[in-house]
Amino acid sequence: MEHRSQLLKGVLDMCLLALIAEQPSYGYEMVRKLEARGLDLVSEGSIYPMLSRMQHQRLVEGFYEHSPAGPVRKYYRIRHEGEEHLARWREDWTRVATGVEMVLQGEDGSKGGRG
Repeated sequence: MEHRSQLLKGVLDMCLLALIAEQPSYGYEMVRKLEARGLDLVSEGSIYPMLSRMQHQRLVEGFYEHSPAGPVRKYYRIRHEGEEHLARWREDWTRVATGVEMVLQGEDGSKGGRG
């Protein structure tokens, strides 16, 4: 469990930004969406510092909206800068994930066997 938590810590910002890019969301909703996609180690309290940091970096912006079933909630939507940042992040992630998968599968791209 600890190793899953450490792995997730390195990519959680990217995952949050990707969720926000899909649809403006509030904190609890993001946690539930992450859980539904298999990232169940995230608590609501752990994402707010990240959302605050992303807001400070101008990747997202917060806005308040009345909920039909309850209190006013703070939603986050992606900004243009966030979309550009997410595109670069996706490219980087694809390269890293491909490399990690090759290492785990024992593939090095070279011809022949072990030296």
